[in-house]
Amino acid sequence: MPSQDGSLKAITANRLRDGVVVFLGADAAWVEAFADAALFAAADADAALAAAKAQAEGEQFGVDVYAFDVKTENGVPVPVKMRERIRALGPSVRLDLGKQAAA
Repeated sequence: MPSQDGSLKAITANRLRDGVVVFLGADAAWVEAFADAALFAAADADAALAAAKAQAEGEQFGVDVYAFDVKTENGVPVPVKMRERIRALGPSVRLDLGKQAAA
C-alpha cells in the first residue's frame, strides 16, 4: 500500500544456497519474481526490513537484505533504480538469459 506521498518499497536479498535474487513476498515468504514481491509504504518498510533481515539471518537463507524504492508506471510496479531493475529481470546484455527470457 503506498504511503501518503505515493512512495513504495520492496525488499530484496540474495539466496545463500545459489545466489539467486529473491524478493520478500506475502506472508514473509521469499519469492524469485519481482511481480510477486510485497510492496510496503515507506513508513512500514523499516519494520518489514528488520523482520526480513532477522528471518534471513536466523534461517541462514539470504544475504544483502535491503529495501529499495518502487514506482508505478502504467499501473505496474517497477523498481526506481536500474540496479534493482536488472536484479528483477536478469542480465542486460543477453535478453535470452535470466528472468526476462522466461517471460
